[in-house]
Order: sequence, then structure tokens, then C-alpha cells
Amino acid sequence: MAKQAVATRTDLDPIDRLEEKVKLLVGMVSQLRREHAKAAEDNTRLMRELDSMRARLAETEVSGSELTALRDERDLIRSRVAEMLEQLESI
Repeated sequence: MAKQAVATRTDLDPIDRLEEKVKLLVGMVSQLRREHAKAAEDNTRLMRELDSMRARLAETEVSGSELTALRDERDLIRSRVAEMLEQLESI
């Protein structure tokens, strides 16, 4: 009987190791799924931030163009006023 119990226990050792490996694998798969879900959420959040930044950049570029146009207009007006002042001084 004792030999049979030892033999049976020895026969079950590979199954026990397999069971432990399966449990570890299931745990690893669960962890990878959680990490994947978090990465997907981060990716979605970052895409929204990127879209927002692109919109802000476009607004800034438009504002920069408007600012350049206004400066050019100011310089033109300044030069015209200077010419008018010169004409008034010559009178």
C-alpha cells in the first residue's frame, strides 16, 4: 500500500507542476489584458490630446498670420502718416 501511495504521488507530480504552470499562465494573461486595456485607454487619451494640440496649433498659426498682417498694416499707416507730416511741414 505504501509503495502504491508513493507511486501514485510520484505520478501526480507532473500534473501538479502542470497545474501550477497553468495557474501562472492564467495570471500572466490576466495581467497582460489589464495592461492592454490601460494602454488602449492611454492611447485614446493621448489621441484626444494630440487632436486638441493640433487645433490649438492651427489657431496659433492663424493668429500669427493675423498679427503679421496687422503689423504690416501698422507700418504702412505709420509711413503714410510720416509722409503727410512731412508735407504739412513743408507748407
